[in-house]
Amino acid sequence: MKFQEQKIKGVWLIEAEPIQDSRGALCRHFCQNEYKEMGLDGSVVQTNISENNKMHTLRGFHYQVSPFEESKTITCFKGAIYDVVVDVRPDSATYLKWISFELTAEDRLSLYIPKGCANGYMTLKDSTTILYYMSEFYAPTSYVGFRYNDPLFNVKWPTEPAVISEKDSSFADFVTNKGVTH
Repeated sequence: MKFQEQKIKGVWLIEAEPIQDSRGALCRHFCQNEYKEMGLDGSVVQTNISENNKMHTLRGFHYQVSPFEESKTITCFKGAIYDVVVDVRPDSATYLKWISFELTAEDRLSLYIPKGCANGYMTLKDSTTILYYMSEFYAPTSYVGFRYNDPLFNVKWPTEPAVISEKDSSFADFVTNKGVTH
């Protein structure tokens, strides 16, 4: 596995190194030892699969706050996504900055998102499937989000969402009030 740190500290693109032969390919998708060597949280307590039927489905922005902050690794196994990571760590040099990535089933890239960063994505193809590894269990009391089109961030999405949940579309804007985020 090859790890490449991105402009937001703690965000990493991870490239699988497949071994191919006449049968097909085999690649290591996750290795706790390799995560540890890179200083990443390699604990995995939950894995989720997100199946998205329609192109331009938008999910996010989501994250968990203390005491159940989570890091996550995201991989697109079928289709393609435009993924956006927003740094919501008040003590970070890139606080309130965002970066984007295109992840496809063909490129075999994974995206590591550290604790304190929010994530959202839009599918770029019909029938897109995403796999998530999470370092913390889902905790409804710590689960928060903000609107995908919050003017504070001015995220440049490929297009307006065709499909979005009522919850995601009705999230409030991100607000900072004496260190408390929503």
